[in-house]
Amino acid sequence: MTDPVVQAVVALIAIAAGFALGFMARSYWASQAIRTAHDKSARIVAEARAQQKELILQAKDEQVRLAREAEEEARAKRGELAGLERRLLQRDEQLDQRSDMLEERDRKLIGREREIDQAKEELARARQEQIAALERVSLMSQDDAKQILLEQVREEAEHDAVRLAKSIERKGREEAEDRARDVLVTAIQRVMVDHTAEMTVTSVTLPSDEMKGRIIGREGRNIRALEQATGIDLIIDDTPETVLISGFDPVRREIARVALTKLIQDGRIHPGRIEEVVAKAKAEVELIMRQAGEAAAYETGVPGLPPELIRLLGRLKFRTSYGQNVLQHSIETARLAAVVAGETGADVQIAKVGGLLHDIGKAVDHEVEGPHAAIGAQIAARHNFPMKVINAIAAHHQEVEYACVEAPIVQIADAISASRPGARGESAETYLKRLEELQAIAESFEGVEKSFAVQAGREVRILVRPEEIDDLASMRLARDIVRKIEESLTYPGQIKVTVIRETRAVEYAK
Repeated sequence: MTDPVVQAVVALIAIAAGFALGFMARSYWASQAIRTAHDKSARIVAEARAQQKELILQAKDEQVRLAREAEEEARAKRGELAGLERRLLQRDEQLDQRSDMLEERDRKLIGREREIDQAKEELARARQEQIAALERVSLMSQDDAKQILLEQVREEAEHDAVRLAKSIERKGREEAEDRARDVLVTAIQRVMVDHTAEMTVTSVTLPSDEMKGRIIGREGRNIRALEQATGIDLIIDDTPETVLISGFDPVRREIARVALTKLIQDGRIHPGRIEEVVAKAKAEVELIMRQAGEAAAYETGVPGLPPELIRLLGRLKFRTSYGQNVLQHSIETARLAAVVAGETGADVQIAKVGGLLHDIGKAVDHEVEGPHAAIGAQIAARHNFPMKVINAIAAHHQEVEYACVEAPIVQIADAISASRPGARGESAETYLKRLEELQAIAESFEGVEKSFAVQAGREVRILVRPEEIDDLASMRLARDIVRKIEESLTYPGQIKVTVIRETRAVEYAK
């Protein structure tokens, strides 16, 4: 019994001793940690106080530096203000001096004005006395003398003005003629092309006369089918190995010529074959026209034309006027108009387009009533061309008034292209005969002294005797001559009639 009790007691004592020792050890380590924390906090406080002192010293130094800079800046501002004040004082002194000088000058000017007014009054009195003395001597009032003097001055001025106007007019006419001559020569030199008159193809050559029977066919069915498909007339007469093509539409004539040539080469001629060949010929001619129109637009530098106008331009390839190919004539007119416009300062592009399209109405004039210039203007208006282009087309035969400078340029280019040698197929005998007929018609009227057909018969100029024909009679004479020309002659385009009545006053200085 004793031993377990003892053991228990010993165990309790040991446990108590362990607790005591642990408590003491914990207390010791706690005191050590507290002491270390106190030391660290003391060290941190000391460092903070040292930094605080250093920052206070730096702040004081910065305050001193800023105070010094502010003082220096204030001192500089005070110096500038003092200098500005001195300059203002000097300027005030100068202004005072200038004001005194101006006042003195004003006083002198006022005194001089008084002297001038007195001199004017004395001069006016002297002039009145002089005028009165002159009136007494000349027995004429001032108004009468002034009127006589004005009449003399006016007569001299009118004489000098007339002489100057005539001199200016003569000089201007000479310069204008020289300038126009230079412009036209330059245009012709720059656009010179080899051009000969063309004749419309109206016949097809046959390999033999036996082919005529095959073309006619049994009971004429082949020729009727061909005429119906092409819209033209075939004339088969006694002319050996030749078939004539007749029709107003040049495109249809060309289609008929191409189709007939193909049929002759193929040898198979019957209504079914004719329709097939004519359809191919139409497509071929359409392609040729489109290519010709595009080539003309490209050659003249007029891009962007509508497809309809390209096609109409191509139709002109098969149209001739007095043997002159109308498409080539249009191209040449466009190039001439562009050169003349460039030389005279006009719109080159407007003149070029107007020249290319000026005869576009001839492509459809057999389908539409009216002159080809008006038809062409309507076509251009329908495609929204500028008004200058429309006027150039409509006025190139002077059927309407000019509305821009490009219109007469196109007319001039048209006349140059059409009237120059070799352009149109007209014999010299026919040409001279037409000119003689024009002059004969003009000289058949009373009062006509002389007449001249110019511009290849496009204009006739008539000199009348001024003592027999007055201005009003000149106008009536021009209308009468136009009426007789229209009734008596056949001519292309139009003919301009100009009646010239000249009155000359001649005196001799001796």
